[in-house]
Amino acid sequence: MSRLLLLDGHSLAYRAFFALPAENFSTSTGQHTNAVYGFTAMLINVLRDEDPSHLAVAFDVSRQTFRTEQYAEYKAGRSATPDAFQGQVSLLKEVLDALQIRHVEVDGYEADDIIATLATTGRGAGMDVLICSGDRDALQLVDEHTTVLYPRKGVSDLARMTPEAVEEKYGVPPNRYSDLAALVGESSDNLPGVPGVGPKTAAKWIGQYGDLTGIVASVDQITGKAGQSLRDHLDGVLRNRRLNELVRDLDLPVGLDDLARRQWDRERVHTLFDSLEFRVLRDRLFSTFEVATEEVSGALEVTGETLTGEAVGTWLDQHATPGATLGVEVIGTWGRGRGDATGIALATADGVAAHIDLVELDPEAEQALAAWLADPTRFKAFHDAKGPWHALTGRGWVVEGLTMDTALAAYIVRPDQRSYDLSDLTVRLLGREIQAAQAQSAQGTLDFAADDDEEARTAMSRAAAIAELAPQLADQVEAAGGSDLLRDVELPLVRVLADMERAGIAVDETALAQLESGFAGKVAEAQADAWAAIGDEQINLGSPKQLQVVLFDTLGMPKTKRTKTGWTTDAEALADLYAKTEHPFLEALLRHRDAAKLRVTVEGLIRSVSDDARIHTTYQQTIAATGRLSSTDPNLQNIPIRTDEGRRIREVFVVGRDDGREYESLMSADYSQIEMRIMAHLSGDEGLIEAFNTGEDLHRFVGARVFEVTPEAVTPAMRSKVKAMSYGLAYGLSAYGLSRQLQIATGEASALMDEYFERFGGVRDYLREVVDQARAVGYTETMLGRRRYLPDLTSDNRQRREMAERMALNAPIQGSAADIVKIAMLRVETALAAQDLRSRMLLQVHDELVLEIAPGEQEAVEALLRREMGTAIDLDVPLEISIGVGHSWHDAAH
Repeated sequence: MSRLLLLDGHSLAYRAFFALPAENFSTSTGQHTNAVYGFTAMLINVLRDEDPSHLAVAFDVSRQTFRTEQYAEYKAGRSATPDAFQGQVSLLKEVLDALQIRHVEVDGYEADDIIATLATTGRGAGMDVLICSGDRDALQLVDEHTTVLYPRKGVSDLARMTPEAVEEKYGVPPNRYSDLAALVGESSDNLPGVPGVGPKTAAKWIGQYGDLTGIVASVDQITGKAGQSLRDHLDGVLRNRRLNELVRDLDLPVGLDDLARRQWDRERVHTLFDSLEFRVLRDRLFSTFEVATEEVSGALEVTGETLTGEAVGTWLDQHATPGATLGVEVIGTWGRGRGDATGIALATADGVAAHIDLVELDPEAEQALAAWLADPTRFKAFHDAKGPWHALTGRGWVVEGLTMDTALAAYIVRPDQRSYDLSDLTVRLLGREIQAAQAQSAQGTLDFAADDDEEARTAMSRAAAIAELAPQLADQVEAAGGSDLLRDVELPLVRVLADMERAGIAVDETALAQLESGFAGKVAEAQADAWAAIGDEQINLGSPKQLQVVLFDTLGMPKTKRTKTGWTTDAEALADLYAKTEHPFLEALLRHRDAAKLRVTVEGLIRSVSDDARIHTTYQQTIAATGRLSSTDPNLQNIPIRTDEGRRIREVFVVGRDDGREYESLMSADYSQIEMRIMAHLSGDEGLIEAFNTGEDLHRFVGARVFEVTPEAVTPAMRSKVKAMSYGLAYGLSAYGLSRQLQIATGEASALMDEYFERFGGVRDYLREVVDQARAVGYTETMLGRRRYLPDLTSDNRQRREMAERMALNAPIQGSAADIVKIAMLRVETALAAQDLRSRMLLQVHDELVLEIAPGEQEAVEALLRREMGTAIDLDVPLEISIGVGHSWHDAAH
């Protein structure tokens, strides 16, 4: 039997909004997504559990309906829609459009009326009907073929309200629920019930007199205070009954056939979920539901076998000819700068594949494979090459001829995507699946030797996918203007990052342990001080509920922003409270949070120390849409630097020894004010260019212009204000944002910005033009041609449009800075090798490079860094390099 699923969009989204904290669900640019996330997560679960054949989501258009025309107070008194919820309904509709789920709304009616009409039509067509709604009025629709899924907690726990469940809970059958609701009222709809009459009394009357009509007919026979109260309020009861009865015969713009379940729009899901930063939710969606057959024509057609001995060289001679590109898939393990390969699969673009067992590799096969890997004229395509690179070089092999990385290529084409999984790319771009578990599939040929195990067959299928994807992605990269970027920057960087990961950075384990102990002591000390400030009440300082009681009840502090769980106790709110009150409890609480955060950071570092007493982070090239590198496991780009306590962590990163090699110091080199220098170059503003070319202190120079004083008269406070503004303007900082950052009035911040733009008109014009240009062409571009596509620049959703505008301001400057640093890394690595220096790069942290210096090489490396970093790109202003040297990373600060 067909199954129709109907969902109340507004009701469920609103419940999701309050179930998930808004502050925990927002994009990096500030768009709140908790309602969208919660609804979508619930939808995936319901689709999985109920497997409907047809579905639709109903929405209210506005609060003005035929019910408000009959009773002006209907739903009056409801609180205003929270700001954080504004705009999320339109985002939710975009999600539904991407999932190819129809959503319906009718002017003058509520979502419940749409659901009632569709449910009635579905039942008439012999369907089972499921209604997912947080509005109890839907219970009147329940019968033997209609079930309501009612949220008990948030939207994750749904109760199945069958006829038996409704009667057990309310004491009346579903078709009499609206009579019950008319008598007891509904506070959410502002429909008052009969005073003194509760659900039990109402249910007893309905059981005794049959229904509301019978009760009205016998109203004079009902005795006691309840009977008199009913007679006094009978008009209100009858009004309630008229208003709560759902309309079941609306003229709708859709029929049942329009609601048939369809496969989602895969590309649209990727684009939208990327912009909403729903990586985990997308993974759940794709792992829960199989790809529709209309999307996939079958499995990849692959023919292959495991090779040994001279067959390896023969196969390579036949298929790995100069100029041809083979797909390469490595079987093995890698991580933390190390790796080991146990097998390798190679394949041509037409599906001819081979697998080589590296554990049982004979000398003749090893010689042929090693020669092919080291030959730069024999082109190789990998997917996410750095890990396999570790595995192959871990066996002592040299790898040359990397001409394609399908993950990096997909990243350049779609930098906002959060996942570049090979299987997904294969479905999206080739329309087929990697499916090597069986030798034969119904729609695609998988012809392997009988003795090939499943792991080898899968690896050959993946290698074939890489080989076939390579030319398609190369074409897409070229169309996106990124061919030079891929060839000259991203692909060469794979080797450089692999070398840095392998080297790692030494740590003083004793100092690290002492640091953790010290921070633990500070956590305990701050906790004791906080307890003492409230009379030694030993509350849990990590519990928002307990903090709310202490702050707003016990201490009577000014209320913060209201949430469903009470007044917020997030970091920003507590800092504001402390600025207003300077209460010792808040001082200790903030100190406790800072110390706890630092302790967690240090504990993570302790767990990351390898057997060689070094920490090997992993660099990722495909995470940040702007082109910046990311560090993970552990994140060494997130080591605090703005506080004295945070800087102490850098003291434990020290010069070390590795593989018997001695080093004498660490050297830190970073670009000074690189983003402002890029701003000066791109905007062509004469004032900024003059400041950099004359070597003046930029922020003092700008402060003198803005405040109309001499440079000597610029106070530290003035300099701080223009510094915050100069950097903030490049990221779309508003007057309100600047006022919050500087703790000044919004009007003062706005005046400050006006004065800035009056003195630096080139910056004003550039910021305006970069958004207009991006809106016209659909993307922004860095100096090296790295694009970021921003379709929301023309969105009807104001929040999404403003978010895209901030991205348009941010991407060219931050992206150009990231590109310049990558070029610098490549130039430094090449120069170190050309000069036969043993010093080496260890870390990249945003605009900073950290190197380990071999004995006697400090002067040469410093000169090399100034030359190679300083000439990484031509700007209208000089690139200034700051360099420091010391025993530790902290000592090398400058």
